[in-house]
Amino acid sequence: MRQFPLFHTFCLILITFSYFSDEIYSFAPTTILSSTAVQQNRSRILYATGSSENPEEVIGKTIIVKGDVNGGYVRTCIKNEASNFRRLIGTMSPPGDDNTATIYVEGKRKMVEGFVRWCSKGTAKVGLSQKLELVEANDEVPTGLYDGFYVKLD
Repeated sequence: MRQFPLFHTFCLILITFSYFSDEIYSFAPTTILSSTAVQQNRSRILYATGSSENPEEVIGKTIIVKGDVNGGYVRTCIKNEASNFRRLIGTMSPPGDDNTATIYVEGKRKMVEGFVRWCSKGTAKVGLSQKLELVEANDEVPTGLYDGFYVKLD
């Protein structure tokens, strides 16, 4: 049976320890960076590169989609994408007679904007023979009323 050399064992322990701790250790033993310092440095880098919007900021958006929103498959795809994959909260209204539905989401800016991009790709992302089209997306003030993502039935 092969054994790890001592150096590999040390590296594995170091990686495991730094993964489960709240602080990030550099290889220099005198330098310890707290996780808040790392977040502040990331924010400075983002602002220095010209992006004035903080990706961690909580925002709200109202999105209107059109297509096969009556079907359970499209509604389930929207719920999975919003809640399970992007950790957003909000609601999807029952579809109207004109096959449009209103989606309200809240969450981190980068997750909300990613969800809007997913909705704009529509038919390509939903799959099968289902159709989905983004009509409009409007910024909203987050309300904090929801604790999950809900799909309202008729």
